Amino acid sequence: MTSLVLTLTETLRYKGALGQWSWVLHRITGLGVVLFLTLHVVDTSWAVFYPALYVEAIATYQTPLFTIGEFGLVACVVYHALNGLRIAIIDFKPVWWKYQQRAAVYVLGGTAIILVPVFILMFNHVLHFYGDPESQYLGLAEVINAQLPFVAGFAVAIIAALLLSAVYGLVAGAPAAPAKGVKHTPHGSQIERFWWSFMRASGILIVPLVFGHLAMMHIVQGVFDITLAGGAVVGTTTANVTGTSVEFVANRWGFLVAGVAIWRVYDFALLAMVVIHGFNGLRLVLTDYTTFNPFLKRASVYLCLIAAVTLLVLGGLALLSTIDSGAIEMAQHAAEALHQ
Repeated sequence: MTSLVLTLTETLRYKGALGQWSWVLHRITGLGVVLFLTLHVVDTSWAVFYPALYVEAIATYQTPLFTIGEFGLVACVVYHALNGLRIAIIDFKPVWWKYQQRAAVYVLGGTAIILVPVFILMFNHVLHFYGDPESQYLGLAEVINAQLPFVAGFAVAIIAALLLSAVYGLVAGAPAAPAKGVKHTPHGSQIERFWWSFMRASGILIVPLVFGHLAMMHIVQGVFDITLAGGAVVGTTTANVTGTSVEFVANRWGFLVAGVAIWRVYDFALLAMVVIHGFNGLRLVLTDYTTFNPFLKRASVYLCLIAAVTLLVLGGLALLSTIDSGAIEMAQHAAEALHQ
């Protein structure tokens, strides 16, 4: 807690030091992306395992609260990606760190240049949906209630991480002090050097994957178009006949090029890279603020590990599964009952 308070107070005291604000913004935007990633992977898996819940999930995305959140998400992704590229490029050649403040200005400028046309295109989808008198969306209370399972899931993960940390502490006991005159070398140094390199390499590889996904699912075809009956499914030659979100996913994942389900491969690469990158980043943030307490520091690591493994398994199983006509029919019934 002391470390967190120190971060906040010192950041405010800097008053204009761009490097410090870039560091803070990178962490805040990263946390925002990880939060949405968790919701998005779980929600999308429901298209396979619980079609009715996926219909409800997409309906919550088509509400004013989540519409505002979508704009915030895109802003977070764009800034985090560009600033991550700045960090990776300058770390590749440390002599360039003398240009870091200028590079931070370029990142802000690049973010603004990208977001202005992107927001205009996204806003066109918003105006079209909310301007249609036949459009229906859930109330705020329904949206909040739909998030309660996620809150419960987060709570279970936190409790599990705390219990694992407690068990490890009881079994392993306190770490032995190094013998007098023996130089102590941190066991994690090799691993941390690997993760340092991984975060930069994966950050570069993630950018085209994430930007491609944002372009397809938030700009070319917004969340409101997912439930458009007869509407085209972006990246395919098929149409969403029933106008259900489940059929949209089925058509996208079932689209073949030379016998390969290209969007399943694409989404699997995106899932693996973003989950590992995102939750390792979260681990770095959480352990920064729990170094004073070994118990909480271990719990932070376990929490990130639990979340990452859960999302990789859940998302991977969904991508390997088939969405049949029965699931689409269930989605139709759920969509019809949603606004009754």
